[in-house]
Formats: sequence, structure tokens, C-alpha cells
Amino acid sequence: MKNTVATFQKMKDNNEPISMLTAYDYSTAKLEDEAGINAILVGDSLGMVMLGYDDTLKVTMEDMIHHTKAVSRGAKNALVVADLPYMSYHVSVEQAVQNAGRLITEGGAQAVKLEGGVEFSDEVRAMTRASIPVMGHLGLTPQSVNALGGFKVQGKTIEAAQRILDDARALEEAGAFAIVLECIPAAIAEKISSALRIPTIGIGSGAGCDGQVLVYQDMLGLYGNFTPKFVKQFACAGQVMKEGFSAYIEEVSARTFPAQEHTFSASDDVLDKLY
Repeated sequence: MKNTVATFQKMKDNNEPISMLTAYDYSTAKLEDEAGINAILVGDSLGMVMLGYDDTLKVTMEDMIHHTKAVSRGAKNALVVADLPYMSYHVSVEQAVQNAGRLITEGGAQAVKLEGGVEFSDEVRAMTRASIPVMGHLGLTPQSVNALGGFKVQGKTIEAAQRILDDARALEEAGAFAIVLECIPAAIAEKISSALRIPTIGIGSGAGCDGQVLVYQDMLGLYGNFTPKFVKQFACAGQVMKEGFSAYIEEVSARTFPAQEHTFSASDDVLDKLY
């Protein structure tokens, strides 16, 4: 059964945890979808884990549309949510709605995600008015890494925690259907989750959120540059892949691959007539 924004709300209402992972290509999206994931996030994290950038700030709308197209072809049942990249919604409400619309019409997403709180309420309201479902993102917002002074836990003081709660309420009031809470103390995230009617999706914010999301390269051990504290490695796929690559290289070097069973034959008549 296809997951929708209504599914998210029903799961929140029934106290059923929501599962979400990132994906950036058809094959991965298909595997996650077949495993039964509720939602797939085409995150601008692709800048780091797919394109090799140091942060997410260099990711473009064209990048996002390209990868969202691939994911939407592989996801038949999961809700596909695509990130609005840096500077794609910051200039004006009109710009925000147009770019969000592109992720839906060109990329095939069913919803978009943006970072920021009350300051983007007008953008969220306008997108919702255009029938574009919007997921918010609060706490550690990677597009604001320079303003935040790095990738740091957010909401540790009374003032900071209250600001996140106020932002969450503003996004809910503006029409957001869900909110990602990233790197917030677990108790704060749980309090925010209980204060909202809409579901929260946690990443590094504890088990009190209504759902969880991880970057799939992190949870499979595919991205060795840095592993955040909040990541659990559910499989060592990276090591398995390296072992496979090494075995392939060895057999090619030893001329043991391809073997007879991997080749096609030709008749002697054809061989005799070649000159």
C-alpha cells in the first residue's frame, strides 16, 4: 500500500513508529522499498555521500531533480520526500514554490523538505496552498553549518530549546505535515514531539520522536569519512563490497575470471572463415 502524508498522520495518531531512510538512486530506492520502508528521503546529503563535497551547500536544484527522478522510479510504496537545496527557497516565496513544484513535477517526489522555522512560515504556507506537502527540519540544519559554527548538538539551553519548540509550532501552523528533528537532546525532542499534532522524525534526537531517519550509507558502513555518534551500523556492507572488489581484482590479474562458464561459444565454421 502506498505511503502518503495521510499515512504519516495515521501512524502518529496510532503511536506507530515511522521508518525513513535516504536514497539517491534507483537500485537503492528499490531495495529499501521492497524492505517495507515508510518513506525515502532524497536528501541534499547526496552532496557529501554521493558527490564528495565537504558539506551540502554546493548541491543544486538540478542535482536534486536528477537524483529524485531515479529514486521515484524505484519507490513504489514509500513516500518520496526531496530536499530543497541551499538558496532554492531563501530569496522569495515565489522562488520557493516554483522550486518545490519542480521537485514534484520533474523529480516525481510526493513531498519536499526545507530547513528552518518561523522565518520560512510564509514559504511553507504558500507551498501548502499549492498542494505541495512540506516536511520541516529543525535543530542541526546542515545548510546553516556556517552560521551554527559547525555540526553541533542544538537545543541544549532553555532559550535554544524554546526556540526550536516555537519554530516547530510555527511550521505546524503553516501547514507542514511532519518535522525532522536533528541532533537535539532526547528529552527535548520527546517534549516537542508530544506538543505537536504532526509527526516528528528524529535523527540523533532519541527514541521519543514519532519516527527515525538515517543516511543509508552511514547505517550500512559505506561512508567511512565520519560516523556520527547517533548512527548504528546495521550491516557492514562497505567491508563486504571491498572484499568483493579485491576478489575481482585478484581473479582478473590471475586470469581466472572470466572462466569457461562465463563465456559464449562460437562454431568452428565461423572461426575457420575469419581472416
